[in-house]
Amino acid sequence: MLNKFDDYPIHQTAEPLAYPATSDRNVYDRTWFNGYAKDGSYYFGVGMAIYPHRGILDGAFSVVEPGGRQHCFYGSRRAPSERSDMKVGPFRIEVLTPMRRARVVLEDNPSGITCDLTFSARTAAIQEKHQTLWNGARRVMDATRFDQFGRWTGWIRHPDGDIQVDETVCLGTKDRSWGVRGVGEPDAGGAPTRPHGIFFLWAPLIWENHVSHAIFFDGPHGEALVREGLEAPLYPSESAIPPGTEDGLCARMADARHRVEYHPGTRLAKAAQIDLVDIHGKVRTIELEPILKFQMKGLGYLHPEWGQGMWKGELELGGESFDPRQVDNLARENLHVQQVVRARDGSSEGMGVLEQICIGPYAPAGFTDFFDGAKH
Repeated sequence: MLNKFDDYPIHQTAEPLAYPATSDRNVYDRTWFNGYAKDGSYYFGVGMAIYPHRGILDGAFSVVEPGGRQHCFYGSRRAPSERSDMKVGPFRIEVLTPMRRARVVLEDNPSGITCDLTFSARTAAIQEKHQTLWNGARRVMDATRFDQFGRWTGWIRHPDGDIQVDETVCLGTKDRSWGVRGVGEPDAGGAPTRPHGIFFLWAPLIWENHVSHAIFFDGPHGEALVREGLEAPLYPSESAIPPGTEDGLCARMADARHRVEYHPGTRLAKAAQIDLVDIHGKVRTIELEPILKFQMKGLGYLHPEWGQGMWKGELELGGESFDPRQVDNLARENLHVQQVVRARDGSSEGMGVLEQICIGPYAPAGFTDFFDGAKH
C-alpha cells in the first residue's frame, strides 16, 4: 500500500509509510489547535486524527463564547490511503507551509457552524518530552508531541452569531502528536483488568516576548509519571522565526510543580499555580485565573457518541449545542476541559489555557472514588 509520501526519503522502517511501526490497534496521528481571544471573549478548538489500524479518520470543530452555548461539529469517515488527505466531508485542514502556516475550513453542514481560519506560527516547533504510560505490562500511551504558539485570522459563523478573528486579538496553540493512545471502542476479550484513572494538566501560555509550557501526568498518589516545564522565544511575526524547525533556544526546566484549587463538589479548577524550576534552582511561580470554560467533548474527547476513533460509517456528520455552565461537571464526558486563563508571575502578565482531566482517586485533591468532587 503506497502513498505519495513514499517518494520522499523519510522512511523509518522497511515498510511503506502507510504501515505503522506497531501493530497496536490504538496507533494514531493527530493534528490539534486551539484559538482564543486575549480578553476571553471566545475560544475555539480544532481536531483531526487518523487511526490506521482502525481504518478511521475523524475530525471536529467547536466554539464557545461567554454566557452562551458551545457549538460542535463532528465528522468521521473511512480513512484514506493518502495521509495528506486531511478532509472529512465539509471539514479540512490544509498545511500551507510546514511548521509555519495552516488553514482550517468548515463549509456548510447541518451543524450550522462554518469557518475559514488561518494559523500563523510565532514560535519554532517545540518537542515535548516523550510520553509513556503503562497499565501493568502494556503501554497504554507511547507518544511524541510537538507544539507551536501563534495567531489566527479569519472568521467563524455559528447558530448564535458570527466571530471575526483578528490576529491582533486571537492567540492559539498548535499540537501535533502521534504514537499509541487509548481511542475508540475498548479491547474485548481476555481476563478483566482493573479500571485505572488518569490525572493530566497541560498549560501552554503566551507572554509578551516568550512562551512557557508545563505538562503533568500524575499517578493516584500524586507521584510524577511525566513532568516537564519549558520556556521559549516568542517571535513578532512568522517571518522572524529562524529558518528550520527548531530554533535551539528552548530552555528546559529542571523541575515543574503544580497546585490546583477546585470548585467545591467538582473536579474543575477554580485557580491553579505552576512552579517552573530552572537548572540553577530558581523558581518562577505562575498564577492561573480561569475566565472561560470549554468542554473537550466538543472535540470528541470522552464523548459517548462521537468519541475519537469510533467507527461511525463511510462518512457521517453530526453536531450539537449545549450550555457548558449547565453540564454535570462530574459526568465522565465532562471531566476533560480546557479553560482560557490569565497568567501572572508577579511582574508579568500572559494568556493561555489550562487543560485538565482527573478520573479516579487522586490523593492530593482528596478524591477517593472515580467521580467524586472536591470537598471544599
